[in-house]
Order: sequence, then C-alpha cells, then structure tokens
Amino acid sequence: MALRIAVCVKQVPDPETPASAFKVDESVNRVVPAPGIPPVVNGFDLHAVEAALRIKDAGDAEVIILAVGNDFVMDVMKKPLSMGADALVLAEDPALEDLDAPATVKVLAAMIEKTGPFDLILGGRQASDWDQAHVPLGLAERLGLPSVTLARNVEPQDGKVRVERALTDGYQVVEAPTPAVVTVSNELGEARYPTLRGIMAASRKQPERLTLDDLGLTVDDLKPTLTLRRLFIPESESQVEIIEGEDEADAGRKLALRLRELNLI
Repeated sequence: MALRIAVCVKQVPDPETPASAFKVDESVNRVVPAPGIPPVVNGFDLHAVEAALRIKDAGDAEVIILAVGNDFVMDVMKKPLSMGADALVLAEDPALEDLDAPATVKVLAAMIEKTGPFDLILGGRQASDWDQAHVPLGLAERLGLPSVTLARNVEPQDGKVRVERALTDGYQVVEAPTPAVVTVSNELGEARYPTLRGIMAASRKQPERLTLDDLGLTVDDLKPTLTLRRLFIPESESQVEIIEGEDEADAGRKLALRLRELNLI
C-alpha cells in the first residue's frame, strides 16, 4: 500500500525582491505586491517537497501538495507538480487572503481531514514572509500528532519515521510513530529542478479547489487571535568616519584610539 504524504506549502512574495520595490501600506498593515515580480513557493517548503520526493523515489509513495490562500499564481503553485508531486489541493477563498497562524492551522487541519488519511505531513521549517514557524507545530497540536522539527533527512520505517534533526554543532536522530508532522530545513540539500517532462505533465494537471463550505468552516471560525499592531519598513541610518594617518601603522594607531574613545574596545 502506497505511503501517503501531505506537503504543506505557501505562496509568498519573492525574497529576492529589491529593497527599492518593497513597499508596505501602513494604513492596512499589508505588504504591497511589487509590480512585475511574481510570488514564489516558500523556499523551505520546496525542501519539504524534495524530502517527500526522495521518499517516493525510494519506494511506493503518493505526494499531495496542500496550500491555503487566495489569488494563487498557477505557474508558481504547480512547481511542486513539475518536480514530481502527484496532486495539488488548494483551499482558495477571499476570506483566506490574510490569515494569522492559528486560522491557517484550522484550514490545513480541515484539508488534511478531508483529503487524508496521511502517513506523513511535511512542511518547511518556516515561511520566508513572516519567519514565525508557528503553523506546523500548531497543526501537530490540533491533529494530536507527534512533531519533529528541523529535519535534514526523513526516512519512514514500518509505522514510524526516523528523522535527522539539524543542530548548530551536528545532528540529532529522532524516531516518532506515524502519522507525524515533520518540518524540513535547508540542511536537507537543494530541491531538485523541474524537468521538461515534469513541466509538461504538470501543465495537464488541474488542482483540486476547496472552499470554506467544502471544509465545513465559516469566516467566524477564522477570526484572528493575533493582533498585528503595526507593519512598517524600519529606517536605518549609517554614519561613516574615515580614519587617516601618515601610513598604515599611524592610521591603525589612530583607529585604536578612536575606538577606545567610543568605548568599543
């Protein structure tokens, strides 16, 4: 029987957007999409897709991509399909435009309950837009499943999953019963590039779209529990002081004296 793997992904603004093009509308606490720069799939989530595809390469597995949001760009969201995933399921509704983490957890949990069961649920360690890493842990809590974070390798083994967790000074091996939620880090290695054959196959696949009604949810279920008080681009100022001397040694001496004056050494 094929192992069923769900991979949660998120469409995010391109992290490579030039600073000059990055704008925030402080009146509504929202990032203004940069004109001409399409969104991307969160990079850590692509590592999670790669982890799922490695499991599929090693045996019989089905990889299902799940995403929550609105105004999806299909050329972007189909990238996991072109990499080799089997299906794409989207919860798409105007009410899902700007969810906080707890609301996102509710929607993903409902999607998993509707499209499951799954033996393994993977996600990126965090999303590049907010960098909070709340959703996967909240999802594990809501579903009552064990969770393992910061995976650099994921291996299902007879009713359990063996995970190598990335640490600052090495790695840690953890085993958990399945189903389980695992977050994948960039230490896994680069995600594979879509092949031409994969791109052509993805173009023929249509995502399954789910509404709030399909998931048994209402707008009231998604009321924010986190309050965003202000979203803004911080102003940074820098001052440069040039220390000159008769030669390099003299300049170095004067630099040391100046640093001492400033109580930096």
